[in-house]
Amino acid sequence: MAKFDVVDLDMKKVSELELSDEVFGAEPNANLFYEVAKMQQINRRRGTVGVKNTSLVSGGGKKPWKQKGTGRARQGSIRASHWVGGGKAMAPKSRDYLYRPPKKVRRGALKAVLSLRAREKSLIILSDFNLSAPKSKQAFEALTKRLKLADALVIDAKTNTNLHRSVRNLAKFDVLPPEGLNLESVLRHKHLVLTSAAAKAIEGALS
Repeated sequence: MAKFDVVDLDMKKVSELELSDEVFGAEPNANLFYEVAKMQQINRRRGTVGVKNTSLVSGGGKKPWKQKGTGRARQGSIRASHWVGGGKAMAPKSRDYLYRPPKKVRRGALKAVLSLRAREKSLIILSDFNLSAPKSKQAFEALTKRLKLADALVIDAKTNTNLHRSVRNLAKFDVLPPEGLNLESVLRHKHLVLTSAAAKAIEGALS
C-alpha cells in the first residue's frame, strides 16, 4: 500500500491516505495508453455517410424503351448509375466504427495513468473540495491561487453539484465523477486533483 498526503485547499497536510499499489503504483504502459486512446477517438466517429445505390433509389421500375429497334442504346432503368437521378455505383454505406479492447486493457490503462501522475508528483489528494455556491470564480480562485494550478482535472462525486457546476465552465480545468474517469481526460491535463473519497472510490472500482 502506497501512502499519499491528504491536503486542504491551502496545500497544508491534514492526514495520510493508503492506496493500493495495484492502482496507484503500476508501471506506465505505452501500449495500453495507445489502445485505450485509440478506442476513445474511434468511438467518437459517426458512420453516418450513406449514398443510395440503384436498388435503393425510388422509381425506374419500368424499362424506358424497348430493347431493339429504336436506334438508341439499350437501357434497363432510368435509375441506373449513369442516369441523372440514378443511384451511385459502389456507393459508400453507413457503418459502425465501434472498437472496444478487453476490460483488462481498459482498466490497466487507467491504473497506469493514475500511477504515472502519482510518480510525476502531479496527483493531489484533497480532504474535500466544497464550495459555498456554484460559482466559477470561487472554483477558479481555489484552483489557481490556493492550489497554485494552471491546468487540472478534478475528480469528485457527482453529488457535489456546486463543484461540478463551477469547474465545468473553466477553460483549462475539467471535472468528472469517479465513474467518469477516462484516459484521455487525465492525459489532457497536467495535474489530477482527487478528493479522498474519490480516490477510495476509484481504488475500489479498479481493484
